[in-house]
Amino acid sequence: MNQISSQKQTLGLFGWLMICFVASAIGALATFKAPAIYAQLTQPTWAPPAWVVGPVWTTLYAMMAVAAWLIWRQGGFTHNRKALTWFFIQLSLNALWSWLFFAWMQGTWSFINIMLLWCAITVTLVMFWYQNKWAAGLLIPYLVWVSFAAALNFAMWQLNPVLLG
Repeated sequence: MNQISSQKQTLGLFGWLMICFVASAIGALATFKAPAIYAQLTQPTWAPPAWVVGPVWTTLYAMMAVAAWLIWRQGGFTHNRKALTWFFIQLSLNALWSWLFFAWMQGTWSFINIMLLWCAITVTLVMFWYQNKWAAGLLIPYLVWVSFAAALNFAMWQLNPVLLG
C-alpha cells in the first residue's frame, strides 16, 4: 500500500471536503424554492422542522468527506477504486434527489432515487468497512438519516399526490 505524505493528506482532505460540498451545492441549487414548497405540502406529524435539515446535511457532508478521505489515504484511487466509485455514485444520487423532489416535484422519481441512494450508501459503507472501520462508521449516521428521509419522502408523496405526482 502506498504511503501518502502529510502535505498530500492535508490537501486530500481539503479536496474531499470540496467534492462533497460541491455536490451539496449542486443539490442546494434545486432548493431555492424549497421553503415555499415545503410549506405547501401536507406533512406527516413526525416531519422535522425545516431549520433542522441544513445543519444535519452540513454535518453529514463533512462526515462523508472525512470517510472518503480515510479510504483514499490508504492507497489512493488505485487501491480503492471500487469503494470510491461507489462513493461517487451515492454522492451523485444524493445531489439528484433535491432536483427530483424540490425543483421538478417528482414524488415517484424522488422516491425511486432515494431508495437507490440508500442501496448505494449501504454498498459504500460495506466496502469502506473492509478498508477502514472508522470510515464506515462515519457513514452510519448518513444511512440512518437517509432511511428517515426515505420514509418522509414516501409519506409526503402519498399525502400530496397532486403536487408530487
